[in-house]
Amino acid sequence: MAKKYSILLLAILAGLVFSWRSGGAAGPTGWTVIGWNNLGMHCMDADFGVFAILPPYNTIQAQVVDASGHRVTNPAQASLTYEAVADAAGSINRTSVGKTNFWGNVQSLFNASPAVDTGLLGKKMPGSENAPQPMAWDASLQWWIAEGIPITPYDDAGAKNYYPLMKVTAKSATGAVLASTNIVLPVSDEMDCSACHSSSSGPAARPYGGWLHDANPQRDYRLNIVRLHDDMNLGKPAYAAALLALGFNSAGLSVTVAGGKAILCASCHASEALAGSGRAGIPPLTQAIHGRHARVLDPTNGLALDAVANRSACYRCHPGSETRCLRGAMGNAVAADGSMLMQCQSCHGTMSAVGAAGRTGWLQEPSCQQCHSGTATANNGQIRYTSVFDTRGNPRAAASAVFATNADTPAAGLSLYRFSKGHGGLQCSACHGSTHAEYPSSHANDNLQSIALQGHAGTLSECATCHNASVPTTTNGGPHGLHPLGQAWVSRHGDVAKSNLASCRACHGTDDRGTVLSRAFTSRSLSTEHGTVRLAAGDVVGCYTCHNGPSGEGNPPAATPTPRQTPSATPGSTPNPTFTPTTVPPTATPTPVPPTATPTRVPPTATPTIVPTPTPTPRVTRTPVPTPRTDPEAEHPRPH
Repeated sequence: MAKKYSILLLAILAGLVFSWRSGGAAGPTGWTVIGWNNLGMHCMDADFGVFAILPPYNTIQAQVVDASGHRVTNPAQASLTYEAVADAAGSINRTSVGKTNFWGNVQSLFNASPAVDTGLLGKKMPGSENAPQPMAWDASLQWWIAEGIPITPYDDAGAKNYYPLMKVTAKSATGAVLASTNIVLPVSDEMDCSACHSSSSGPAARPYGGWLHDANPQRDYRLNIVRLHDDMNLGKPAYAAALLALGFNSAGLSVTVAGGKAILCASCHASEALAGSGRAGIPPLTQAIHGRHARVLDPTNGLALDAVANRSACYRCHPGSETRCLRGAMGNAVAADGSMLMQCQSCHGTMSAVGAAGRTGWLQEPSCQQCHSGTATANNGQIRYTSVFDTRGNPRAAASAVFATNADTPAAGLSLYRFSKGHGGLQCSACHGSTHAEYPSSHANDNLQSIALQGHAGTLSECATCHNASVPTTTNGGPHGLHPLGQAWVSRHGDVAKSNLASCRACHGTDDRGTVLSRAFTSRSLSTEHGTVRLAAGDVVGCYTCHNGPSGEGNPPAATPTPRQTPSATPGSTPNPTFTPTTVPPTATPTPVPPTATPTRVPPTATPTIVPTPTPTPRVTRTPVPTPRTDPEAEHPRPH
């Protein structure tokens, strides 16, 4: 892991904690299991009787480290299960029975008939008896996985909980518990179009025939959308051909729904989660939705959604003002003026950029190194930025690969965090958390695993978390070239600094006073030859923290307080509205990837078929082949 860059690299993304845990929070056998959700938030429709974008479909991934500190790669050594567990508020989610109408419409939508509480891939909720459910070993990606768990955002008392907990347990071949951990299975049904499409909204999106005024608010705006969709497309040859091919009523989607058949949006609009989905000449789902709505005026402020530079534009439809799914270390960063330092647009660009023709949804995503450009001595102007875009609106190129996601992962030309791995073969998500929920999170449930494993919230940084029996004495063998932390390092770092001070400066800076890469993210007391040094969370550690500079002689200057980093906005952090991400050329065809590389939560092996014409099979064995892109204006010429 890029050892040449530093032996003292102390943080990335949320920052590694400058401390050393004396004892492990691993299982009684010294084993450790680390789990995470693959996306950080799984959305599902609140109603499936009219149309569906996403089913209830959640995924747990996990890795195991044995007592010797080595990652387990032989599934015969451990078996993993998941079961529901109550959080501190007593909320527990064991079953989805009675919480959604998904199973009443699944045959119409996916031509599948799983039993209630069973997902499209066969994974089950634990049920009222909370029976542990098995996870499967994926030999290609070297993790255990439970894909397609049909959890909903309602606990067993009927209360909303977007962040329910599951307990992941590793057992030996004899059934002995090796280790366990509690992780969040985030889920939200807050996808909402009612601000513009409900029958009580303004006239901008009113169908030609008027509002439907259905008594059920969830059905109401969906029925209005279907009617408006017909208004804009009936009479077009491509629309007539699609209705015929999919077995829908030739009079349109409204009549089809009235006849009792729910509509899968991906039947016509290609989704990168469904192999072979969509129809030629019709824009893919992400382009159709984002490209079209970029010009829509937000009814709350009168601004075009594309012109809004904060998360409110995205929360108008995505989860949301209640769910607050952008809850990780980046999403919670606060600028000096008290505003949120980073927004959705800081990573993804404007709505028109997300919906640009030629962009492949779910795959052309920002990478860590576009903000985390390098070390204190090798970066492209700053150690880290608050936007992936440079002043021209183009993705920034890193000067160093020390914080980079893996190239060509999960396919040629891609570099996705959620598939990347690092130290010891552990996934990046194992230590840093899921996308949108990077440690530490603003939601308490997200932080439970980190606290249990290392004694504090934040990125997993304590060597003893995995190396419980014997903490390594390496000077540069940790994650991103990190050395061991805490009191033991205090006692031996002097010789290393004297022999190779330049490597220390990669984190501690050329002035030896510390940088954002050498922050303490938890309080700590260290014994030095000059007395006890107490660090508070946020303190920046340098040679002057404990003694008078890199020579190691004398007390630290009394008039030089320990510096603390204050985040500031990066100039030019608002991307160009016309920018089209260029991670993969529009004509590129991704190479096959392992079976679990499904980029979203739509089930990879279920086969949704809409009678009489088969519909796409959920993608599992390869990454999506970009479909032909069309101008959404050609499909939807009516002003909205």
